[in-house]
Amino acid sequence: MNINFQGKRALVTGAGQGLGRAIAKKLAECGAEVVALSRTKEHLESLASEVPGIKTVSVDLSDWPATAAAVESVGPIHLLVNNAAQTSLQKFLDITPDNLDRLFNINVKGSINVAQVVAKGMVARKEGGAIVNMSSKASQTALPDHTAYCSMKAALDMVTKVMALELGQHKIRVNAVNPTVVMTEMGILAWSDPEKANPVLNRIPLGNFADVDDVVNAVLYLLSDQAKFITGVTLPVDGGYLAG
Repeated sequence: MNINFQGKRALVTGAGQGLGRAIAKKLAECGAEVVALSRTKEHLESLASEVPGIKTVSVDLSDWPATAAAVESVGPIHLLVNNAAQTSLQKFLDITPDNLDRLFNINVKGSINVAQVVAKGMVARKEGGAIVNMSSKASQTALPDHTAYCSMKAALDMVTKVMALELGQHKIRVNAVNPTVVMTEMGILAWSDPEKANPVLNRIPLGNFADVDDVVNAVLYLLSDQAKFITGVTLPVDGGYLAG
């Protein structure tokens, strides 16, 4: 399958490191003009040094007006990956309102804000487009200490479906990708202890966590014309975890 994004401008949020960085680099390899958005300037500078021609935008997604202005400033966007996210583990009885607000501002409001600006441009140009929201298996299965994260990823799944419903008439496709643990640098550090990893691995029929490319390839497929009749889906990239 040959995926080519020549002539397309793609925006990736949370592109400074991890999955977002890998997605931004792969989009550039496939011919897209890539705009990488992150809060951390150092990560963006490092990415720009690796990928000549990539454009970078530094903004805090929890700042609604600043984010909207930053996204508007980059010009027409044909492909969007809402990847930016934060998590903070708390037991249910210990959840604090400040933590809930901080996570909601990034994980849900930030994605809605960016997508709203991008989609308005798509509608105005009457060219259609594709949006992928990065969700998680945590939207569909309960995990200890993840009340905030699970609920916000579940919210993002429903945002995805409503977006698909309302924007379909404008030929804008909106889908979500829902990975299990992904072996990014941070994923490897967090899940290198067999005592922690094995109970989760035992629930994955394929017996391993996701490689970065497993998720990147799913995102690129949903953005591409190969998926031109797919919208409103939440695609598990989980090795069968949710089948059990």
